[in-house]
Amino acid sequence: MTYNNKKLGAFIVPTGVGASIGGYAGDASVYARQIANYADLIVNPNVVNAGCFSGITPNMYYTEGYSLDSFFKGKINLKPSSNNKIGIIYDKAIPNDVLNVHINTQNAVQTVYGINIYSYEITDSEVGVEFFITESGISTGNIKNIKTISRACKKLLDKGCEAIAIVCLFSDPEDDNAEYSNGSGADPVGGVEAILSHYISKNFNVACAHSPAFEDYNIYPNIVSPKASAEYITPTFLPCILLGLSQAPKITQNNNEGINISNLDFLIMPYNSLGSVPVFKAIENNITVYAIKENKTELSVTKNNLFPNSNIIEVPSYQQCLELLLKS
Repeated sequence: MTYNNKKLGAFIVPTGVGASIGGYAGDASVYARQIANYADLIVNPNVVNAGCFSGITPNMYYTEGYSLDSFFKGKINLKPSSNNKIGIIYDKAIPNDVLNVHINTQNAVQTVYGINIYSYEITDSEVGVEFFITESGISTGNIKNIKTISRACKKLLDKGCEAIAIVCLFSDPEDDNAEYSNGSGADPVGGVEAILSHYISKNFNVACAHSPAFEDYNIYPNIVSPKASAEYITPTFLPCILLGLSQAPKITQNNNEGINISNLDFLIMPYNSLGSVPVFKAIENNITVYAIKENKTELSVTKNNLFPNSNIIEVPSYQQCLELLLKS
């Protein structure tokens, strides 16, 4: 397989399922970066997003979940790209002072990194985001007015934007899940963020990612878990998604362009979150799946209870996975 004579893998940490590694703020980045020294990597935003930081490297393909599923189903190809024209959608509900913080942030990212932030739009009505943790420990939520995001997105795409960042107003998540700051449980906003980005990817076939905005943008003064700390030292999480979207692959249905599933050599997943389209399709296409035992989630879908006779390889740690890859 391979792509451009290099090994190609996918490193995925599902969003909102309480992954012990990658379920917080860029805490899977160090492992993804090590494996990216060996192979090019398709990553979902959850792997590398870290508030004002990003774990992304030049040979990572930043791809949100709906597009990942479509890729693994063989419905789309991922066409490598760089310096994408990014459009930003801001929720009308964001207070003016919070909006100003985000506009200063986008200008800073553009100035420092040369990222092409092409335009932004404020939605014509409030988005109305609600989020919560289910009894099973999974993060999810509701969006009262998702059509207003659709209208703003269309305006940006009509202007020539090639990737879309979404910033919606959220209430303070610590009110709903104090465990997160201590490095346990699911990211309380991760599930509904995935719903937002999936919607845009599905309806517009464009690279997309979401960053929440909070009314309280003061820096949190208490010590938190190192896994979550990147989110507690910044008033905005916008930089990481802009850095990712800048080099996100374009989505194409032309089978002669870019990367398709036949180019993929391996897939890396948390140990017990194997009930997803990428895993099913990887097995179907004889792509090796590595299930990392040190990374557990709130789910319970393992090789033994779903794929006992499959070619899934259970590995104790990401480091040992890398060692296996180096020998392959």
